[in-house]
Formats: sequence, structure tokens, C-alpha cells
Amino acid sequence: MRLPYVPAEPPAVASPTNPDQAATAAIYARIAERRQPRPLIPLDRALLHSPPVADGWNSFLGAIRSQTILDAATLELAISRVGALTDAGFEWRAHAPLAAKAGVRREVLEWCLKKVPVEEVGGELEGLGEREKAVIRYADAMTKDVKVPDDVFDGLKPFFGEREIVELTTAVAAYNCVSRFLVALDVGEMNGKEMEVPPEAK
Repeated sequence: MRLPYVPAEPPAVASPTNPDQAATAAIYARIAERRQPRPLIPLDRALLHSPPVADGWNSFLGAIRSQTILDAATLELAISRVGALTDAGFEWRAHAPLAAKAGVRREVLEWCLKKVPVEEVGGELEGLGEREKAVIRYADAMTKDVKVPDDVFDGLKPFFGEREIVELTTAVAAYNCVSRFLVALDVGEMNGKEMEVPPEAK
């Protein structure tokens, strides 16, 4: 990473950049609770240079990951596509396996890495139906163009309710933020490394 990672344990004493040791320890504990049973990951140890930012990040991303009603396959497909489009290898490596576990097909993940629009999919691609295409079009528009055309937005409505659309929008926006943070600081030392479909994908 372009900065040193902070220690995996909270500082024992206060410092000019970390004046409230007790508050920082509480933030560490909240992040560790969400990560259980895993230890803090490199992303956490990058964000914890600013404990209040890390705390807000943990709460926001935790809500997207564990308090939404959007199905896991849709969520992880959208996040994986963002990771592919933004060349965020750390994000792809974390979420492509989750997409595979949720049922996203190997062929779809392979296609995600090609970064081509769904209109350029040749023939039938198993696991990429109209619902998945609508999600990809939306993630692509938000990630590459920011402005989403009306027809792309309307393409979600046959498949998702209003709450799900808000949650999908929030997820794509949030993981664009994640990918940009990861790539800018080279968290996990993944910049420039090839992204591959996880072996467990079927």
C-alpha cells in the first residue's frame, strides 16, 4: 500500500492524530465484530488511519451487506461488475467468490471481466437472463457514465421493487467508492495484477 497499514490492535495511548484512545478502541471493536470470525482486513487497516471515517464506513457498508433485502446474487453480481470495471483487484477478489457462492455462473463472471456491454454478449450466456442484464446495464451506467438513461432505469422495474432499487443503487454507489479508495492507495497490493474467476465458480 502507498501508506503503512495501522496496527491490527488499537493504540494503547493517545497521540496528536488519535487524541481519544478509548473512542478509537471502541471503533476497532465495532469493526472487528462485523469481521468476525476473520481478523481485520487490509481495507480496515487502511481506513483506520482516520478512526471516525473507518467507523462511518463500517456502519454504512455493514448496512448494505447485512441489512438489505436485495438477494445476494444480485448484490454480488453488481459489486463484482464494479470491481471489474474499475480494475479494483482487491474488490474483485473479495466479491467474485461471494457471487459464485450466491449462484452467479462462471460464464457470467468471465464475461464481467471483459467489461463489454451486455448488448455485445454473443448468443445465449447461461445465467445471464434479462434480470441480470438489467442489473449490469445499471451498474455500468452508474460506474462509467454516472448519469443513468431512463430506459436503463426503467429496465429494473419489472424485476425489483422500490426498496430493492434504492438498495441496488446504494450498493453500486458505495462499491464505486470502495474501489476508488482501494485503487488510489493500492490497498492489498493488487494494482496491476490479473483478475481471475474464482475456482469455486460453476
